[in-house]
Parts: sequence; C-alpha cells; structure tokens
Amino acid sequence: MTRSPRRPAPPPPPPRRGLLRRLLGLVPALLLLGLVGWAALFFTMAPSLPDTRELFQESRQAKVTVLAANGQVIAVRGSDGQRFVQLDEISPWLVKAVIATEDSRFYHHFGIDPIGLARALVKNLLAGDVVAGGSTITQQLAKNLYLTPERSLKRKLQELTLAIWLETRLGKDDILTLYLNRVYLGAGAYGVEAAAQRYFGKPAKNLTLAESAMIAGLLRAPSALAPTNDLDRARDRASIVLVRMQDEGFITAEQATAARMKPAKLAPEAGEMAGYFVDWVLDGLTRHLGKPEHDLFVYTTLDPKLQAAAESALGKVLARAGERNAVAQGAVVLLDRTGAVRAMVGGRSHLESPFNRAVNAHRQPGSAFKPFVYLTALEAGWQPGNTIDDRPFRLGDWQPANFDGKYRGRITLTEAFAHSVNTTAVRLAQTVGPAVVVKKARQLGVVSELQAVPSIALGTSEVTLLELTGAYLPFATGGLRRPLYGVTTVEEDSGRALYRHVPTEARVISPAVADAMQAMMAAVIETGTGRAARLGDRVAAGKTGTTQNGRDAWFVGFSGDYVAGVWLGNDDNTPMKGVLGSNLPAQIWREVMLATPKPSRPEPQPVPVAKREESGFDWLMNLIDGVVGRATN
Repeated sequence: MTRSPRRPAPPPPPPRRGLLRRLLGLVPALLLLGLVGWAALFFTMAPSLPDTRELFQESRQAKVTVLAANGQVIAVRGSDGQRFVQLDEISPWLVKAVIATEDSRFYHHFGIDPIGLARALVKNLLAGDVVAGGSTITQQLAKNLYLTPERSLKRKLQELTLAIWLETRLGKDDILTLYLNRVYLGAGAYGVEAAAQRYFGKPAKNLTLAESAMIAGLLRAPSALAPTNDLDRARDRASIVLVRMQDEGFITAEQATAARMKPAKLAPEAGEMAGYFVDWVLDGLTRHLGKPEHDLFVYTTLDPKLQAAAESALGKVLARAGERNAVAQGAVVLLDRTGAVRAMVGGRSHLESPFNRAVNAHRQPGSAFKPFVYLTALEAGWQPGNTIDDRPFRLGDWQPANFDGKYRGRITLTEAFAHSVNTTAVRLAQTVGPAVVVKKARQLGVVSELQAVPSIALGTSEVTLLELTGAYLPFATGGLRRPLYGVTTVEEDSGRALYRHVPTEARVISPAVADAMQAMMAAVIETGTGRAARLGDRVAAGKTGTTQNGRDAWFVGFSGDYVAGVWLGNDDNTPMKGVLGSNLPAQIWREVMLATPKPSRPEPQPVPVAKREESGFDWLMNLIDGVVGRATN
C-alpha cells in the first residue's frame, strides 16, 4: 500500500498592519492634500493682501491731548509724538524679553510654529484651561495690522495666511521692528518707545532688564497689567518674564535675581493731575477706537476744581488718620446728574500706587447696599411707615446681628433704614426674595457678580466704588438711570470728530417710589448714621456702609446736582481701627460736596420721617416671624 505524498504547509498569512501604522501611512497623503488646500487658499486671498511698502512710512506715534471740561490741558500722552524706532534703537533686554515671552522660536519658523502650537495644546490639555497660546509674533503683527478682534475660523485662516505672506515679504528683523513699534502697551502707549517714555521717562534703548521685563509682560493684558494701573501686578508679571528669559538662556540666574530684587519704578513724570481719571479715560478710548492714526484731542467731563477738592479731602483724612486708624487707602468718585464723572481719585497717590481703587477694586459695600433691598420692598408694596420687627432670628445656621448689638422691637422702615438695622434688611430681602434684590441692583447699574443669598442684604457681594456710586444716581434723578461717562468728544487734529457722547436715559424707578427712597435716605443724614455728612442748609441724602471687622467703610449719597461715593480701606484687606462709614467717609463726602456749586433750582425740602402705618404687611411679617421662631427655637 502506497502512502500519498504529504502536502506542503501553506505559507503563513502576512502580518496585519496595525491602526497606527495605517494612519502613519496616510500622513504623506494628508500633508500633500493640506499643502494643496493651503496653496489654493493662499492664492485665493493673495489679490486682496495689502502692500508692505507702506508699513515703514509711519514716522511717529500720534499725540493724545486730554482736556478738562473747562478746556484746561490735564495730560499729554505720546509727548511730541513718539517716533518709529529701529531695532538697534531698542534695548537688547527688551527684544530678548519679548521673544522669550511671546515667541521663543521666532527666528526658526516660517510665520506659523507647529512645534509651538503642539506645545501650547499639550499645556492647555494638562491644565484643563487655556494657559498658553500658540500665536507667533508674526501672527500677532498680522492681526494688529489688518484684522478685527473677531474670533472665527475665517479670521484665523486670514491670520495664518497673512503671517506666511509677511514672512515671504519681510525679514525677521523687519517683522520684529514693526511689531515692537505698533503693539499696544497700556495707558494709551502704542509701541515700545511710547511705553518707555510713558512709564520710565526714558528712550527704549536705555531700558534696564527689570524695565524691559515689565514692558514685555504687558503684552498679555496691556490695560489690566499697566504699571500705572496696578504696579504690583505689573511687577509680578515681570518676574514671570524673567523666569522665561532665564529658561531660554537669554539671562543668567544671577541677572534674573538681581532684577527681581530691584524691580522697575515709575518715573516721577508718570504721575499727573487726575492721573487715575486720565488712565481710565484713555484705556476706554483705546478699547473703543483702537490705535489713533492722527493726533487726538480728548475732551472730558473732569472739573479741575472739584478734582482738587476730592484729592484734598481724601489726602487730609488719610494723612491725619492713617497710622492712628490703620487706614492706608481710599477712593472718591463725584458724578453730576447727567452721569458725567466730575472727579475721580483712585488712591492716596497715583505716583506711589497707580492702581485705581475707584474703578478696579472690588470690595464688600456692607450697608451701603441696603438701598437696593428697601427699593425692592417699596416696589413690592411696602411703605416707609410700615412697621417691621427688629429682634433676633435665625436663618438655618446664620443669625443676623445688629452692629450695636441692640434690638428695637417694632420700628418703621424709615427708622430701620436710617439707623442701618441689619435684622430688618435681612427680613425684607427674604420677603421679596434675594434674587429680586439682585435683579433690581442690576437695573440701577451694578454690574459685578452678585450672590442671591440672604446675606446679600448686608452687602456681602463685592462691587466697585464707581459702579455703586453710579447705581445711586437714579435715587437722585427721580428714578432715571443715565450711563456714566468721562469723555464728551474726541477729535482729530484736523477737527474731524471721531466720537461724541450721546445722552441716554431709562426709567428704572417710578417717581413715587423714588421720592420715598429720597426721603428715607435723607433721614439717614438728618437723624440716622450719616449725621456727620450734614451740609447745613443744603438738602442731602445718602447711606453709610461698614463691613465686618472694619475692613471697608463707605459713604455714598447725593445733594443738589451731584452724587458722590467714598471708600476707605486697606489693599491687603486688613481691618481698620475705629473707621466706620458714619465717620471718616462721611466727613470726606461732606467736604467734597460742599465744594460743589449750590443748585440753581429750589431744592425740595426733606420729608419728615414717615409715621407708623399699620398694614397687611405688618400681619404678614408677624406670621413670618412666628413661623421662623417656631422653626428655629
């Protein structure tokens, strides 16, 4: 028997290609497809691309002259118009600081940096937030030169296209020169030469390492980080820039330490009359109009006489009470009935501390927030003569307490408001609803974040002095809200107007309720906590405010055609000693208000304290008190 021959084993199947290998195999095709698409996009957009020959023709920066309401020049920014400087006329420290901070691979990419983009993407993914950007200096220049701030896919594609186009037309040093001459660096300064003169009173070529790091640090947030706005934040940011410079090998550890130990200081000429006001105006102007192409004249609402009175009133109190009362800082805002800012003081010294506490410091207003609670109650049907209980009660784990520890039993709303009783304010807020109180405060002009919680009645949500003072304006105008403004007109040197203020108003309080609120706020000064703010024969109304442990003290009020707000406190939030809204802030407010002109029209006489009126609300409050008492005892 013969055995059949054994068949040879089939060859093993070829190994299956993994997913990663297949994807890698597609890379060349994808790159080719992307290159073809990019070329098509580039040549589609190329006909509309601008000519670079005009970019170097600008020889100077525009001069901005700021004038007070009476025509007096209060500031000139840009000196005689800062000229366009070449790269060799800029401190090498500043050039290195900008490259280290904004685009460390600037000299090694073609306008777009894939490595930088990938690095930024990884950092943002790890942080779970946007902590790093991938835009190159060339992209930033393209955006600043030709594009709007719009955030869209089309605008991003335009930016990328323009960046590559700039790299094909200009050398790296030319791109860097244009960027350093055109970038905005806060306080109305465009370009490094203008910034060097504005902050340090010297040309850009003479900047030190510390000064260069500070200017480079402004590129992230020019207005917020400007040393004339917040010197401490500018110095903190400069320290980060020094670390980046050291990491990139531009400076040694010893140089970085030396620059941190001796941080940049503002030049004396960086301070000026109404410096806080000028900074506020010019930052707003830049946001709305962008970089000026011609010399500008900015006509403002500032009243030099009232500005001097506000500075003097705050300065005298801080000098007298500073060490004794442990109070280092304060702020004053003065408005007229139209919403025009007539005076603004953001601290005791703009030169020593340019941080504008009137505009940028968010602090708890304490009882100065209570007018919004009482206004909401009046609009819900309460009357100033209605009675309400002032006695201890609890809301969960919280028991509101009066400042003086005393309780008065049944009192009218006017009495409770005049004496700043805490328990009644919380009861009212709970009755009408904290969310309704927040909504009303927003209608009057408070824009900061407010928490709709029971303690909102005692002013625990932080606000700024400017917005709080502005929100009191409808109380003075019979219920009309008018937007605050500091600029009336902006004109080019040719006389062409770029901006004119257009007055607007909206009714946010009915006339009857506004009259009732005026009467209650007048009672604060006549018989309540604001007696130190009395103006003699002039009618006045307002509200005191003091926060827990004396960290903040406020007085905000109005008389005649003016509304003023005063805040005292410490930047580090440490408590003051014996400073209440009823003493030093009220005294400052009184001195500022006495400097204002007496009203030309007859003033309404103060309404007497409302008589006690029993109503259905008294029955309602007794019912609520009984329920709360049973639930908490």
